[in-house]
Amino acid sequence: MTTQPLRGGLADETWRLRYEGYEPSSEGVREVLCAVGNGYLVSRAAAPEAEADGVHYPGTYLAGCYDRTVSVVGGREVENEDLLNCPNWLPFTFRSSEGEWFSGPPASQHLELDLRTGVLTRTALVVDALGRRTRLVQRRIASQAQPHLLALETELLPENWSGGLEVRSALDGTVANTGVARYRGLTSRHWESVGQGVDRDGQLHLEVATRGSALRLALAARTRAHRSGVPVATVRTEEVRDGWVAQTLVMDVAEGVPVTVEKTVAVYTSRDQVAGSPLRAARSLVQRAAGFDELVREHSLRWARLWLRFRCEADFEGVGTIRLHLFHLLQTYSEHSVGLDVGIPARGLHGEAYRGHVFWDELFVLQVLNLRFPELARAVLDYRHRRLDAARRAAREAGLRGAMYPWQSGSDGREESQQLHLNPLSGRWLPDHSHLQRHVGSAVAYNVWQHYQATGDVDFLATTGAEMLAEVARFWVDLAAYDPARERWSIRGVVGPDEYHDGYPWTDRPGLDDNAYTNVLASWVLARAQDALDVLPARRREELTDRLGLDPGERDRWQEVGRHLHVPFHEGVLSQFEGYDRLDELNWALYRSRYPDLRRLDRILEAEGDSVNRYKASKQADALMLFYLFSAREVRDLLRRLGYPAGHELMRRTVDYYLPRTVHGSTLSAVVHAWVLARSDPRASWRFFRDAVAADRQDLQGGTTAEGLHLGAMAGTVDLLQRGYTGLEIRQDALWLDPRLPAALGHLELDLRYRGHQGVTVTVDRKTVTIALPENNRQPVELHIRGTAASVRPGEQRTFTR
Repeated sequence: MTTQPLRGGLADETWRLRYEGYEPSSEGVREVLCAVGNGYLVSRAAAPEAEADGVHYPGTYLAGCYDRTVSVVGGREVENEDLLNCPNWLPFTFRSSEGEWFSGPPASQHLELDLRTGVLTRTALVVDALGRRTRLVQRRIASQAQPHLLALETELLPENWSGGLEVRSALDGTVANTGVARYRGLTSRHWESVGQGVDRDGQLHLEVATRGSALRLALAARTRAHRSGVPVATVRTEEVRDGWVAQTLVMDVAEGVPVTVEKTVAVYTSRDQVAGSPLRAARSLVQRAAGFDELVREHSLRWARLWLRFRCEADFEGVGTIRLHLFHLLQTYSEHSVGLDVGIPARGLHGEAYRGHVFWDELFVLQVLNLRFPELARAVLDYRHRRLDAARRAAREAGLRGAMYPWQSGSDGREESQQLHLNPLSGRWLPDHSHLQRHVGSAVAYNVWQHYQATGDVDFLATTGAEMLAEVARFWVDLAAYDPARERWSIRGVVGPDEYHDGYPWTDRPGLDDNAYTNVLASWVLARAQDALDVLPARRREELTDRLGLDPGERDRWQEVGRHLHVPFHEGVLSQFEGYDRLDELNWALYRSRYPDLRRLDRILEAEGDSVNRYKASKQADALMLFYLFSAREVRDLLRRLGYPAGHELMRRTVDYYLPRTVHGSTLSAVVHAWVLARSDPRASWRFFRDAVAADRQDLQGGTTAEGLHLGAMAGTVDLLQRGYTGLEIRQDALWLDPRLPAALGHLELDLRYRGHQGVTVTVDRKTVTIALPENNRQPVELHIRGTAASVRPGEQRTFTR
C-alpha cells in the first residue's frame, strides 16, 4: 500500500505508519493512531507545541488512574468515574531571540510511527514571521524498558539564520478532560496543584492530586542540549505558576549546524509500589536516566521481544494494519500492566470515550492473548477476580445470590454505566438502561474457561477461575424465574448485545425477556461451572465448595435450570428476544434515502419522536454472537441440550434473517459478521473483515476514533486471522483446525503458545496445514485437522493435506 498524501496510511514498509502534511480535521485521529505507550501509560501524538484547542488534544492516560466526580445534568446530580487526562509532559517550543514562540502549524510536516521499535518521528519545517527557516526532527517514546519514563528528542537545524535560540520545556498540570464533546457539560476538572518548581540541578517537577479521590501524581523532567553528544552552553530561566512550570534554555546557534535538545520525563502515582513519595521516585528516576539514544536502544529491544511473541505473517495488503492493531493492544496492556490491577478499557488508553471504562471487549482481546501471552490474559482475569466481592454485593443489592458483574467497570468494580445519555441529534438527555446487559458476567465466565483450555492451568481454576464460574452460575440460577405454562425457566429484564432494544414498546418496564444470546450462554456457563469443579483435585474442590457453601442440591439446580432455559424462535430462526416477532418492520428504503449513515438509527428515530424499540432493527450482532463464540455444531449441541431440535440450516437462516436488519453501529459488528460468514459466504466475510481492519485507520465509525481507538475490534481482526480463518478451536484437550482461507488470503503463519509450548508455529495455505513444535520436555500436542486426529511431538513438524 503506497503512502497516501495528506490522508495518510501504511506505507509499503508494513511496519510504518506515515502521514504527510498537516490536516486539522484529521489531527485527532492521527494523535490516537500514532500514540506511544507501554501498558503503564499511553501518550497521544499531539504536537509538543500544541494545546487543547479543538484541533489538537494532548492527552496522557495512566492505566487505572480514575477520579469520581458529581455533575448536574437536567437538574439531577449524576456521579461519574473518569479515566484521567494526566498532566501534559510534552510542552516544548522554540524561537529565535528576536521571534515569536512557535505554536504551529509548521510549513510542512511528515509523521512516521515505526511499529517495530515504537518510535514516533516528526519531521517539520518551521518558518517564522521574519522568514527564518528551521528544520525540526523530533523523536519520542514511552519506554517499554522503563515504563515510568517518557522521552522527547528534538533536533533543530537553522537553515538560513544564525544567532540566539530559545527553547522552552514545560510541565502542565492545568489539563482537563475535554476530549469528548458530548461530555463537556459534565465536570471536567479533576486535578489540583500540590506543588511545582525547579530543583538545584535544573530538573522541573510538578505534583498534583485529584479532587475526588486520594490519587497523587508527580512528574519530573530533565532538559539538556548537545551537539553530537557534546553539551551546549546554555543560560536557563524558569517560570513557575500554579499547576505549571517551565524552563527556557538560551543558546547560540549557527546556520547549517544542528543542535539537539533531549527532554526526559518520569511519572509516578500513589498507586505505584515505590519507596517514598511519587515525587521522590520521579526525581530519582529522571536523574539517573540514560541519554535518549540509550533509552531508544533498550526500548527497541523490548519491542523486538514482544514481536517475537506476536508474529503474524499474512499475504494480503492490510497486514500492516493488523500489526498496527497488535501494536496498540500491546501499548494498552503489556507486562507492565500485570501488577497494576487494571482491566482493558474499551477505547484503550488513547482517549476519553466511554470515560475509560472496561466493558466486555476483553471477550475479543483475551482470545488473542491466551495464545500469545497468557500471563497478560491471566492478569485481566485477576482484575475481574479482585472485583468479585463487588459483583457479589451488586447481586445482593438486587436481591440475588452469586456475582452480578457490571456492564461498565472502572477502579473498584461497581457499576459505572451512566444513568442518562445525551442524544446530540435531539439535544435530550435520556434514561440509560445499558447496565441491564447482564451477559457481561457470562463473558467473564467464558474468558475463564477459554484461558483454562489454552493453558491447562488447573491452579488458575483452583485459586480464582472456578470461583468466578461458580458465582456467575449462581447468579443465573437465582435470576431465572420458572414459567409453569412453558415448563421452562426465563431470564427477564435484561438487554442483549444489540443495545438498541432496551424495552418493549408496549410497556414502560425497562429490559427484555429471554434474550437468546443471554439464555444460551447462561446455560453454557451452568455446564462449565460443573466441569470446572470436576476438573479440580478432590481436596481443592472440597475447599472451594466449603468456602462457597456449595452443596449437591445447588449443583443439581444448575443442571435443572441449565437444561430448561427458554429460547425463543420465530420463522425458523433464533429470536433475538421473546416478543421480537411482534415488532414492526422498519421502512429501510425510506430511511436509507433520508440518511446516508444509519449506524446511530436509535438517535435518528428518537430525534423524530419515535423509538428503535418498535422495530426489527439491530445495532450489531446479537443472536449471531452465539456463532462467534461457538461453532455451528456447538450451537446446535447447546440448543439440543436445552431440548430444542436444531438443524444444520439454523445458522444460515439466522444469519440471512438478521444481516439485512443490522446497521453495524459498532466496530465489533463487522468482526462478528466476518467470523460467522467465514464458512458460508467467504466473499462477504472478507468484506466485513476489511471494514473492521479499516475502521480506526480510516475513522469509519462516525468520526469517533479521535476519542479513543476501538480495542476490541482491533483485537478481533487479529483473532480472525489467528482463529477465524484457520478454524482454530481449543476443546477436549486438543487443537482443532479447519482452515477456510478467503480468496484474497493465500498464506498465514503464526507463532502461538499452547499449554506450556512456546513457539507453536501454525502455517496454513490453500492446500496444507503445517504444525511445528520447538524442542522441549512437554507432552505432545493433540490435533484434529478437519476431523483427522493426530499428535505432534516436541521438536517435530507435521504437514497435513487439507
